[in-house]
Amino acid sequence: LSWAPRPGSHPGTPPALLASGPGGEMLCFDVTLRPGQLPCVRLTGRYQLPPCKQRWHTCALLLPQAPLLLCGDRRGSLLLFPAPSDTSPSSESQPSCSLDKEALPLESPLCVLYGLHGKTGVTSVTCHRDYIYSTGRDGVYRQLRLRGQQLEVLRKHRPCKGLQWIEELRFTPDGDLLVLGFHADNFVVWSSRASENIHCVPCGGGHRSWSYCSSSSADAFAFIKRGDVMLYQREAQPREQQVLLESLHGREIVCVRRLGVVEVPGRPAVNVFVTGSEDTTACVLVFSECTRAALPIARLSDHISSVRALALTGDEDCSDGNLSVLLFSAGGRAQIECYRLLCAGDPASESAVDCQVVHVASHRLDEYWERKKNRHKLVKMDPETRYMSLSVVPGTSTKQLPMPWRFLAAACSDGSVRIFGLLEAAQKLVLVAESFHHQRCVLKVEAFLHTQGGEERHLLCSAATDGSVAFWDITQPLTAAADALNQAEGEMQPLALGSPLLTVTAHSCGVNSLHIHKTPEGLYLVASGSDDGSIHVCLLEVAVSEAAADTSLHILERVARPCAHAAHITGIRVLRPDLLLSASVDQRLTLWRRLPDGLDELSTTFFHVPDLAELDCWEEAEAGSELRFCCVLCGQGLEMLR
Repeated sequence: LSWAPRPGSHPGTPPALLASGPGGEMLCFDVTLRPGQLPCVRLTGRYQLPPCKQRWHTCALLLPQAPLLLCGDRRGSLLLFPAPSDTSPSSESQPSCSLDKEALPLESPLCVLYGLHGKTGVTSVTCHRDYIYSTGRDGVYRQLRLRGQQLEVLRKHRPCKGLQWIEELRFTPDGDLLVLGFHADNFVVWSSRASENIHCVPCGGGHRSWSYCSSSSADAFAFIKRGDVMLYQREAQPREQQVLLESLHGREIVCVRRLGVVEVPGRPAVNVFVTGSEDTTACVLVFSECTRAALPIARLSDHISSVRALALTGDEDCSDGNLSVLLFSAGGRAQIECYRLLCAGDPASESAVDCQVVHVASHRLDEYWERKKNRHKLVKMDPETRYMSLSVVPGTSTKQLPMPWRFLAAACSDGSVRIFGLLEAAQKLVLVAESFHHQRCVLKVEAFLHTQGGEERHLLCSAATDGSVAFWDITQPLTAAADALNQAEGEMQPLALGSPLLTVTAHSCGVNSLHIHKTPEGLYLVASGSDDGSIHVCLLEVAVSEAAADTSLHILERVARPCAHAAHITGIRVLRPDLLLSASVDQRLTLWRRLPDGLDELSTTFFHVPDLAELDCWEEAEAGSELRFCCVLCGQGLEMLR
């Protein structure tokens, strides 16, 4: 037995009563209470649960968005049924008990998300705003939305490590989300805003009846233990600590990207960023011009290890002042996650921006290995492989390819350069090509598109720990991969990338920063910074033979600046063909002028972020239509400079 609440209904409207019986049949009743009279129980619906070993429901909810009934079952599935035929209270002329089952049809599910929460069951379903949330004993809660009569999973959240048994979610009036569950033999209340336990009650663990109530004056938790009804109560206490500045991450920030600008009615335009950290999360945040502070608006917690690299690609047709961005994040344990971020102005919120996150796809090399045939004949990949850098291959969703596959290049710690293909509509992320040419850890990759005479060539630059920079033509592997994916319905064996067209020994040790800039003349400036503190810049010409469709690369100019910084150069950007920006662990941001015979230092700015990991740059329009360059730096903190 369980009650199915009716969110959005009149406060006095009683919930529906659901009962699971033999054969997976679930009955829905309306229960009407009248003062001084017996309760009126009336059967309003019959539903068939899908076959499974333990065939009963565990929670239910009548959705306010549509006449639908949402249930969770013991198998961990979410089920969507038509709402009971008549959920209005019974009239006084009807009998106090109406249980004619044959008068009602047996309804089958309209939508089934089988085993969404694993085999341990769904513990609760609830609605908040326009979204549906489900919890389970798999340690995660999921955010969903209703599309017609189908459920779409947007993303999953893991509130904290060790909390494997989540029972319920509570949304507070001040915007906090409380996660109620059991950790070992304790009942815990986890605050998503503070990222800490606000209550921990030793009760013996789950598998018991319990109830929790919270108010501004006190908190109470009642539970049954060894047949006794126990009550824990605590009065509200003033906070002894005041948070002066909330943290963005729990550990070092190792990567940052600017997503773009969101137009907010009645307010200045807002810059939106995303950061990745050693604390295994990525954070979407906005920079407030008024408070000069960074405000998180979404947190991505699907990674099981550090987030070391970010890459993104935006939609060209999003011209309403909002942002629609496809975000890739990668890092330790050979894991890549892909999200669709939809950012829109929200003047009512503190951050002025609302961010909707849709989880698109994910990929892990160890899971890919387990699905391979005849894997016992092959050398197993290293499950501890780390993705060091990501780059979206531009121009791969054009008419050149039969389906809108997007391709992603990754630099890997096991010495490989890997190419992945994403089909967003099917939510598939597939390994399509790889090469172990470098034979050592690859630190950076950067993809770029060359167009000549109507022909497009997809080129890739990779840099490794030995200071070498390699240039690849990946046009043919991408075309072959797209054909193979379309024929095999998204499954294929990885192709070989072949050999690079050109390899340049740019530095004496690892290349920690890499950037490619296209000049107005159609040439390419390739800038790199190294562990030895040096900067290397080369001017590259790409030539495509029309007869043989071969690509050749020629270096027209090379300049280097040894000892440009006193420590590792972890960020570099070509702003214009004659301007270069570099940042180092020595906490200096230096602007260089590129000359034919070298680099001339123009200015140096000291920044406050220790252990610099990365920088990102962009142009902004000032008053009078003048352009200025801005940059954001990350490491042991985050700093934005103009």
